[in-house]
Amino acid sequence: MSSTTPNQIATNALRRSQLYRRHMAMSAAFEALTDSTVVSCYGTGEGELKQAQHLGLADLSTLPRAGFKGLGTPDWAAGQGLQLPVQPNRANLQDDGTLVARLSQTELLLASNLDGLSESIANISLGSQLPERVYSLPRSDSHSWLVLCGSQAAATLSKVCGVDLRPHKFANGEVAQTSIAKINGVLVRNDLGETLSYSIFSDSSSIEFLWDSLLDAMAEFEGTAVGIQALRDC
Repeated sequence: MSSTTPNQIATNALRRSQLYRRHMAMSAAFEALTDSTVVSCYGTGEGELKQAQHLGLADLSTLPRAGFKGLGTPDWAAGQGLQLPVQPNRANLQDDGTLVARLSQTELLLASNLDGLSESIANISLGSQLPERVYSLPRSDSHSWLVLCGSQAAATLSKVCGVDLRPHKFANGEVAQTSIAKINGVLVRNDLGETLSYSIFSDSSSIEFLWDSLLDAMAEFEGTAVGIQALRDC
């Protein structure tokens, strides 16, 4: 019986991150999620949970995302079973772990749970025809997704972002549409259990620069990259 190496998993996948070569250089071990791959851990993964609780950076750019915009979007999305934030610049977790961020009164951003299996995204994207005044935005293609987590995450972001993201100023579920390392993005505080965590969505074409900039900012606090399993374990 043949076995599949982490390199083969990454190479054979239909979808892989633009950071693939950087991950390979860091001895990443990959896991397959539906038609894509994500870094499970680096090396053996030993100590990554503690690293994530202190300061870690994960690349979730191959996990499912979706976006919708238009005057009819709120009523339609609510009719599809989504629990929407009442106000813009807020985010809600759905029962299946899907994150729904309301970027304006008429625009939504959806990101899957850490297993890459989001019933909410699948149902709303494929289960019904879009009505008038509702338009689909291909967020999986247009936006990368990084997660910065740990007790030093806010201190790290203070070096590259002008918004005060300290936990007592920026509550869990809040959304900031701002510049991060001079790149426009959407930043959502989405804690992992007791671990402070920020999801960062930005232009896919800038992901290499943003990744490198965040790792550079993290160095002062002894932060490093972590795989998705550490996030699940938080």
